[in-house]
Amino acid sequence: MPTQREADEAEIRRRVDEIVDGIRAKDLGTLQRLYATDVVSFDIDPPLQHVGTAAKMRNWANVFAFFQDVTYEVRDLAITVGDDVAFGHGFGRLSGTLKNGTATSGMWVRATFCFRKVDGTWLIAHDQVSVPLEVVSGRGVTDLRP
Repeated sequence: MPTQREADEAEIRRRVDEIVDGIRAKDLGTLQRLYATDVVSFDIDPPLQHVGTAAKMRNWANVFAFFQDVTYEVRDLAITVGDDVAFGHGFGRLSGTLKNGTATSGMWVRATFCFRKVDGTWLIAHDQVSVPLEVVSGRGVTDLRP
């Protein structure tokens, strides 16, 4: 029989799978249910932070507006679980077919998900997506692969 931490980690992995499925389906309703209402997101797009589910859903709606078909994948996800908070980190890649018919393989980004257990349900309370920065030029490095 799994320990509570093992059960919680399995549940969080299922939640991450739901994120992937929600993105692929461009389903804002599914995605919104995965986030805490007060989520703070440090996403690729400006500004520095997006606060609340409405702001997070606007980000996803903006992404979906570019894509005819979208794919998202997560690699090397590591999860650490506590009693009522947990975090995971790994790599994510958004790709697909743009509205103009152009296929794009996207780019790999670093992703961190911070979860909080709310009324027995693991919700994303914080997420961060980033690319490495080439310090001298100030440019993001987007051609790296895990």
